[in-house]
Amino acid sequence: QVQLVESGGGLVQAGDSLKLSCAGSGRTFSNYAIGWFRQVPGKEREFVAAIGWFGGGTYYKFSLKDRFIISRDNANNTVYLQMSSLNPEDTAVYYCAAGTPKSHVQVTSPSDYDYWGQGTQVTVSS
Repeated sequence: QVQLVESGGGLVQAGDSLKLSCAGSGRTFSNYAIGWFRQVPGKEREFVAAIGWFGGGTYYKFSLKDRFIISRDNANNTVYLQMSSLNPEDTAVYYCAAGTPKSHVQVTSPSDYDYWGQGTQVTVSS
């Protein structure tokens, strides 16, 4: 069992940076891939980035890879999402999730993650 708690969201202006944290509990935290997803009302949950998955170290939504960086501190059971050059289209609730995806398809699919945090709101004003 893994419990996840996101933090670091808030209201920022376009062009600003923000760093989200995902704190995990449980001895097996390091065994899981951690993914970041985001969701806006009325839309499906969207993959953002993942780290520690079966097929490699990190994986990003292609359109975000130049602005977002995912990193992991297993000693402190924490995964980070550094976001830069934010724009209003990045406004969403950001969730972290733990799972064991084993393909490029699975790593981007919310259904292949077993544990989820409660989410943290990121709002980017223009």
